[in-house]
Amino acid sequence: MAVEHLVDGRRLSSKTSVGNCQYCIVFYRRESKEATPLINKQNTRKHSHLHFPKFQANTPAPSSLPQILMASSSTRKRNYDVFLSFRGTDVRKNFLGHLYTALNQNGIFIYINNEELRKGEQLTLAPKNAIEQSCIAIIVFSKDYASSPWCLEEAVKIMECKERKGLIVLPVFYKVEPRELRRGRKSYGKAMAKHESKFGKDSKKVKRWAKALFDAGGLSGWDLNDGDEVKLIKRIVEEISMQLNRTPLHVGKHLVGIHRQVEKLESMLNLKSDDVLMIGLWGPGGIGKTTLAKALYNAIFRQFQGSCFLANVQEASKDSKDLVPLQEKLLKEILLGKTLAVYSVDGGINLMQDRLCYKKVLLVLDDVNDIKQLNALAGECEWFGKGSRIIITTRDSHLLTFHGIDEDHIYEAKPLEYFEAFDLFNKHAFPRNNKIVIRRDLVDDALYYANGFPLALEVLGSFLCSRRENEWESAFNKLDKSPDKTINDVLKLSYNGLEDYATEIFLDIACFFKGRSTKYTTKVLDSCDFDTTIGVQVLVEKSLIIEEEGALQMHDLIQMMGLDIVKQESHDDPGRCSRLWLCDDIRDVLSRDMGTDVVKAIVLHLPNPEEIYIGPNAFTNMRKLRMLIMINVHNSFQGPICLPNELRWFEWPECPQWMPHFSSSPKKLVGMDLHKSNIRVVTEQFKDFKRLRFINFSECWSVVCMPNLDFTPNLEELNLSRCENLELAHESVAHHAKLQVLNLGGCSKLHHLPHVLQSKNLQFLDLSCCSKLQRFPHIPDKIEGLRKLDLDRTSIKELHASIENLVSLERMDLSGCKKLAILPSSIYRFQNLETLRLNGCSKLNKFPKKEEDSSDSHMKTGFPKLDFLDLSGCNLSDVEFLEDQSCFPFLKQLNLSRNNFTNLPTLWLLNNLLSLYVHNCPILQEILNIPRKVWDLQAYGCKSLSKIPSNICDGVDHINLSSCHELIRNGWNINDFFKPEQLIAKASCQVLLSGGEMPKWLLPNKDGYISFMATKDLFEKLLGLAFRVVFEVSENRWAEFNSEALVSGSGIWEDCPRSFSSGDLDQTWLGYHKRDRMWRRDPFGPNDYSQLQFIIKESGGGIVKKCGFRLICKPLENDLKILVQDNQLIDSALIYEVGHEDSQRSIEKQSSNKTEDSLQSKTSTEENSPSKTSKVKLAGRKISRIVKLARRKISWRVHKGSNMADFPVQWLEQEDDQTGAKEDGSNEVEDSQGEVSSSKIVGKGLEGADFSIEKFRYSNLCNISHVCLGGEMPDMFVLVEDNTISFMASQNLYDKLIGLVLCVVIGVEDGKKEVSFDIVAYVNGQRRNGLSGSFCSFDSDHIWFQFIQTNALWGLLEGAVDFGQFDESYLQFSLRVRVSGGTMKKLGYVIECERLKDDLKAELEDMQLVNPASLYEEGYDKIWKLLAEWPSTNVSQL
Repeated sequence: MAVEHLVDGRRLSSKTSVGNCQYCIVFYRRESKEATPLINKQNTRKHSHLHFPKFQANTPAPSSLPQILMASSSTRKRNYDVFLSFRGTDVRKNFLGHLYTALNQNGIFIYINNEELRKGEQLTLAPKNAIEQSCIAIIVFSKDYASSPWCLEEAVKIMECKERKGLIVLPVFYKVEPRELRRGRKSYGKAMAKHESKFGKDSKKVKRWAKALFDAGGLSGWDLNDGDEVKLIKRIVEEISMQLNRTPLHVGKHLVGIHRQVEKLESMLNLKSDDVLMIGLWGPGGIGKTTLAKALYNAIFRQFQGSCFLANVQEASKDSKDLVPLQEKLLKEILLGKTLAVYSVDGGINLMQDRLCYKKVLLVLDDVNDIKQLNALAGECEWFGKGSRIIITTRDSHLLTFHGIDEDHIYEAKPLEYFEAFDLFNKHAFPRNNKIVIRRDLVDDALYYANGFPLALEVLGSFLCSRRENEWESAFNKLDKSPDKTINDVLKLSYNGLEDYATEIFLDIACFFKGRSTKYTTKVLDSCDFDTTIGVQVLVEKSLIIEEEGALQMHDLIQMMGLDIVKQESHDDPGRCSRLWLCDDIRDVLSRDMGTDVVKAIVLHLPNPEEIYIGPNAFTNMRKLRMLIMINVHNSFQGPICLPNELRWFEWPECPQWMPHFSSSPKKLVGMDLHKSNIRVVTEQFKDFKRLRFINFSECWSVVCMPNLDFTPNLEELNLSRCENLELAHESVAHHAKLQVLNLGGCSKLHHLPHVLQSKNLQFLDLSCCSKLQRFPHIPDKIEGLRKLDLDRTSIKELHASIENLVSLERMDLSGCKKLAILPSSIYRFQNLETLRLNGCSKLNKFPKKEEDSSDSHMKTGFPKLDFLDLSGCNLSDVEFLEDQSCFPFLKQLNLSRNNFTNLPTLWLLNNLLSLYVHNCPILQEILNIPRKVWDLQAYGCKSLSKIPSNICDGVDHINLSSCHELIRNGWNINDFFKPEQLIAKASCQVLLSGGEMPKWLLPNKDGYISFMATKDLFEKLLGLAFRVVFEVSENRWAEFNSEALVSGSGIWEDCPRSFSSGDLDQTWLGYHKRDRMWRRDPFGPNDYSQLQFIIKESGGGIVKKCGFRLICKPLENDLKILVQDNQLIDSALIYEVGHEDSQRSIEKQSSNKTEDSLQSKTSTEENSPSKTSKVKLAGRKISRIVKLARRKISWRVHKGSNMADFPVQWLEQEDDQTGAKEDGSNEVEDSQGEVSSSKIVGKGLEGADFSIEKFRYSNLCNISHVCLGGEMPDMFVLVEDNTISFMASQNLYDKLIGLVLCVVIGVEDGKKEVSFDIVAYVNGQRRNGLSGSFCSFDSDHIWFQFIQTNALWGLLEGAVDFGQFDESYLQFSLRVRVSGGTMKKLGYVIECERLKDDLKAELEDMQLVNPASLYEEGYDKIWKLLAEWPSTNVSQL
């Protein structure tokens, strides 16, 4: 291999072939200026390819010391073992020469900088890089060392690398004392004084030098005054050899996704802290814990005095039976070869404490599975010296927490992300010399199977390597039946350590309950006498299952391992397996009576109803069956089936018209779920079911009466909801001792409940939608369990005063009780009530006031915990109850909308109120004040409202006052209401008002978008941004606005959508966002300038008419104003300086004049030149450079001549450093790679410095693009003769449109070219929005599919098109498509739309508005599912 030798960054002419030799050293000879390889004598046989001068070990050092450099080698991972820093005049001819010779003879690779090449005072790149790439640095501090700025710079760099990268620094104090460096004495004091006089006493450079000397003087090293140099050199060589023997670990051949995880773990380790820290690395087998631990070890081990990686602790300790060898190995590695005899575990513990308590160590304990291992190897942090780090990898998180490691120091290893998994699999399955093409769907199958597990990706990729497609298919068929043994054996280690009860729970979850809710699974398994709660926790700790969003999840490979364990119980006879879940197996066992007493559980969950024959004796032999769940199973046998008495859980929705039979012995059934079944219930149905705890007969229309619950004394839950023919509740329900949940909701014929309710343990009672129920039971005694009571939409007329005995009630719902007229004042005794809903109680015209109980003056009353009160639509004539605000100390939401009161009382004492809703109160006249914490006020539709607090904007952030006409007539002025001085104290503010008036200080803008350049100084002055949108919403429609902030085209913040209903003809939405809320992170980085953007989009049915913006700033200094104006960073009219009141008046006036001129100019320009886009003009080379954006792209690289459906395919990520704007404003994207991909879309709109509104919008559109090889257009598309698509549409048709799908066939001639596109939309000839972007370079025909929403094309701010703006009933919608760099061979389109009514279709046919073939009513999903598979999809299918 030809190599280049470098000295101080200079390339020397040498073509010597040295291969991968690690002992080759290059001497730079002053006389000949040639590079001569030098090698140790004892290694000459290995280097016969070299010619070198004779070099004797015992001869004096050469007069000119060599520059030692390493040949570049792809296999060598470090460049140098040792970097030598020295002052040549002191040590070159004696000590250093002998030290170099000794190190060299021991095969230690050294970098020595040739002093005669040192030019100036600044360190050149070569020695800087050499220091970075060295393992150890030796600094020889001699008398004249500090006189050399070059040496001092080397010392600074070395000490920096010590702190930052863990470089080992070994000082040699050659005839000087360490205190001379630390205190600046003798020659070091004189040298530093000279530097101070030259560079200045306060020079940062001199201070850096002094600090480096001070720090280095405190390091442990060697002193040489008049001692024996030979002995010292021998000690130095021994120490360095020992340090270099601490070699990195072999991690693996292909590392993917490791770097980002190592960075997270380094942050968790907090390596700068002197505390001793233990961290855990937890995850299932095969997830990559060991690989990650090795990579982390390699990254940091040199920062410690000693290190040890104990691999496979579980296996090496023989399951904790033999820990002594591990203790001996640990001590030997950390103490660098010192062998200490350990005779017992306890003795080893004492030895470790004694020898390691003052040593900073790195210890990795890999694959720990027993607390005994931790106690013996890393029992306490106090065993180790300051700054030590102990890393433990395990499959059991409980070991870590039990050992005292808190959650913040436990890192959960997760599966690889999709692209990482793709990359890792690709490296194993498709090495570079592989020429076999594999279909992409087969690769997807492999990735789906491995599901991000590195072990599975490696094993499967290696197994499939060089195999053909039919072999891949066969392999997947085999894996569907049984998992890979290598993978399975690793995963099974966690399972093997489980106790019996945990194995049962694990297998049940693997076979039946993956993805099911934790609550449901626990209920079912608890009924089988398992301790499920602790069992699930153990499985989570063992990394066998995951609890996620209330459901139990499990990695597919772990589930397959569990399924395989059950299958291994009996290969040929499913009737002898403990669990059955496959339809074919269950069908065979049940239809042929093949069941045995081995079967414990049967769960069949069919996606669609299916009929299966199940005979009456199918379960007779399954005496140990404990669980039977049949979903969507219909039995063709119309007779009762006998079930075993051991059955604990029976679930069969929509089961046949019979109840199961059990034998006469005691039944152990705990849960019965027969919802939606056609069963009949008799009063004494469950006479022998003493253990029954759960009954679900919901939606059973044939149930007309409730069973006698006295026969089920342990019943906890009874669900008879939506049993529409149930009329009576059995009296036993009134006093059942253990009943917790009674759900009778939706029993529309239920009219009778027991007269009293005394079920002490009842927690939830649902009587909602029992429309014939007129009376609620009397409650004679306190019921402390009931927390939730639903009585909504019943016919109850009043509540008895005894309702107060529901002392623990937290939620009561009486909404929609249209006959409820009276509420007892005793409800004020609900001390735990949090939510009270009375909305829609139209006869409740008065809410009771609190009445003091004279008989019990100590009794607390009021609602001390109530935080939600809904009285909307109650026909309240007054709200006097609110005058006693002490009753509602924690009320947060109050809804009084749709009522008939005229005034709101003073609400100052509602100190915690956040939301106040009084909208659509037609006779409400005034709102006197707003509590100080209210941030949301909804008062729209209050037509009589004439007075609101003048300071309403000071505290309230969200205000809706639309359709408050009297307020406008009463002289209320928006300019007095919405002032910038009021806004700057807020993080955010949103106001909705009637009319189209705009505050005078806001600058009109037709685009709904602003973009400007900001310096750091200008950004610091920026306080926030105010905006306003005037819009109209058609009846029964909603407007939905989204706003987003960006930095240089990259979205960094998006506000939650704001929805507004139809109301007045025009409505105004005013808003303000604080600067740090929008651009919350530093938008500059290393740059001095940054492009900031803010955009508003409408994505509903709103028609946008106007908008405006203003940037609110602190006062700008004159030099900043000049900078802004000279460089045209921003339109100065956009800036509103808070605090300059006099100047603001003139600004408003100028702003108004500029606005008119701007709008007139813009309108004229748009009409005359619709294709021209506004740009940000920048002055100065520096700014134009900064505006260039580096955009990340993902692309496909396809092997030449292959189809997109073929494989191998590689995902590439690249950064463009050369993205910029041409002089004509078009975008130019240069690919940074030599090989340009065959099909990719770059940017999707926003590129370079062109931040036009059209391009920006489309860069953020949720559009779908697909580009592939080929030139045949699918038949579904309607061809266009020229480059313009055009059709006519009425308002009715436009409302049905969803979007447009383009199909463009692009041809390229004369080699590979970059192809770009431009799309512009027009309505009746007026230009609307546009989309432009670039593809990568093409060298053959390609097909481009593009979906774009209709509003995004033709609507202002992506809102609906305003047909009222035009005189015509039918508007022409057109789209011009242009391609550059290639030829647009064909252009086709199809219009996505909702289903059209017949009368609209007839209108289209009569008027010939649009080509009927272009309308596609089948739906968005279907068409794009077909296009996504293109070109593998057959053309005829499309």
